[in-house]
Amino acid sequence: MPGSSGNGSVTRSTLRQQIADALRDEVLAGRLQPGQEFTVKEIAEQYGVSATPVREALVDLSAQGLLDADQHRGFHVHEYSVADYRGIVGARSLVTDGMFHALDNGHFRFAETDDPRRAAALAGVRRRGEEAQRAALAGDLTVLIGYDLRFWRELGSLFGNPYLSDFLHRLRVQSWVCAVQQLRRLTDLRGALWSGHTDLVDALAQRDVKTARSIVAAYNAHSLALIERLADG
Repeated sequence: MPGSSGNGSVTRSTLRQQIADALRDEVLAGRLQPGQEFTVKEIAEQYGVSATPVREALVDLSAQGLLDADQHRGFHVHEYSVADYRGIVGARSLVTDGMFHALDNGHFRFAETDDPRRAAALAGVRRRGEEAQRAALAGDLTVLIGYDLRFWRELGSLFGNPYLSDFLHRLRVQSWVCAVQQLRRLTDLRGALWSGHTDLVDALAQRDVKTARSIVAAYNAHSLALIERLADG
């Protein structure tokens, strides 16, 4: 029946996304290490599901640059280099700079006081930023990554271009996957992680693009210096 087929398709699609999200979190948490190999069958057995949504999820993660496919053998976690990280940071800088440029030229009003929905969305982004800051200052990398990804995704959506927002999210996931391969070596991250989220929101809410650019530039320089230092041992 058409209805049953449709429901099955939705269920499989949802399961596919859930598996992809779970595996991405495993990589971000460092439980799936760079270069670690696994097969569709192993993941399907681990989650107690059929092979089809697992295979689809792994293909999705490969397309996002988190996994590499080994022909006839399975998949392995992508191993990023410092040069990769530098390139990813440069790419995400181009995206955020484009957003700031649009704001600076009046193509978009970031904070419209007469629009309660936009004001509520902005307040939500700021709350996400506050949580990310707390986690950064406490050195809680796992919590920070979760809130930081939500912060940037919601912040990006306020600029009204879902394609840019989705691309920025993908870049930020990749940059975190790359960074954690180095950051997980430290036993104490307190004071080592960027925590300027609310400063950035406040600058953008005031249409102070110059300050926003300065905050992001300082963030990028800080992140690159930290990862390069850790990679050098």
